Amino acid sequence: MLATQDVHPPTGAELGRELVRLGQERDLIDLRFSLVASEFAKTDEYDQQGYVSPIDWIRFNCHMTSNAAADRVAVGERIGELPESMDLMVSGRIGFAHMTVMARTANALGDRFDESRLLDKAEENSPGKFHHICRHYRHAADRKGFESEQAEQVENRRLSLSTWEDGSLLLSGVLDPVGGAALRTALEPLARKSGAHDDRDREHRLADALVELASGGEQKAQIQVTSSIETLLGLAGAPAAEMEFSLPVSSKTIERLACDSSIARVLLDSESVVIDVGRSKRVVSEPGRRALKARDGHCRWPGCERPASWSAAHHVVHWIHGGSTDLDNLILLCHRHHWMVHEGNWQLVRGDDGRMLTIPPTVTFGPSSRGPD
Repeated sequence: MLATQDVHPPTGAELGRELVRLGQERDLIDLRFSLVASEFAKTDEYDQQGYVSPIDWIRFNCHMTSNAAADRVAVGERIGELPESMDLMVSGRIGFAHMTVMARTANALGDRFDESRLLDKAEENSPGKFHHICRHYRHAADRKGFESEQAEQVENRRLSLSTWEDGSLLLSGVLDPVGGAALRTALEPLARKSGAHDDRDREHRLADALVELASGGEQKAQIQVTSSIETLLGLAGAPAAEMEFSLPVSSKTIERLACDSSIARVLLDSESVVIDVGRSKRVVSEPGRRALKARDGHCRWPGCERPASWSAAHHVVHWIHGGSTDLDNLILLCHRHHWMVHEGNWQLVRGDDGRMLTIPPTVTFGPSSRGPD
């Protein structure tokens, strides 16, 4: 008879070490894949085969999602600018997911990108947390670019409604991070289980919450934001602000929310020490709001007649910059026009006759490529 040898299954620690090793091998393969993908993107092979883009070709032929294919191309294109990050990845101290965030940040900032400022953060944090940190870094390095991206996301909001044959309503759409945070803030409390016998799944509860929200009154959801004083004032180099259920948001968005929204604020000093917690003291009082609604009646943007119940109290001179909450410094603006004044960079001034005048944002053109005549 052949002697039998006991075979012991691997321990949890051994399995863990094997997963780490395989993960590092996968990261190196992804890095190599990225280099080849970026080179492939420079050719016209995808066009010769009838694909709309190199990313589309990679998605189909390499069995990947569009986002995964785009990430590989982005890393491959930026790898020459990320030598220290690549060294950390090769040594196993960060993963390919960190490299993706680093490359995306480099793409967004261009010449303003400084790899060395992010290396320690990449090594110390998970890819998800590092993505969060890089959003703050982008705001500090290029506030106007960050705000412009947020404004574009708002302009790209979409919601389509179509009715099925049985009368059911099909919803499909996309919201920007701030709009999504506002919706989630309103829905999450209503979507909680109502008791031990509530056997609805989460999607069912969210759908019920949306119907309940649409059937409710004028009560606004209270959103929590965490911001530094420097961010609130829009100072150069300040990080973005934190918002529950959202990625970091710009100082312009915080300025609008601080104008009249139902927000719970947490203010930090330069060393991230909490110096103030609570609801904004400059939000218009209920008697003041009633007087404002009686005076204005509707949104005061020229030509807009959105009712007062759909409008917010806007400070002509924001209280952050010394403006008061007196009635003379307040006007009603609907959500769209309130956003245009803050994030959209429109100006709203009161003329000598009391009418409101709108001034569109300044358009800056780049230097002409043509030499002197």
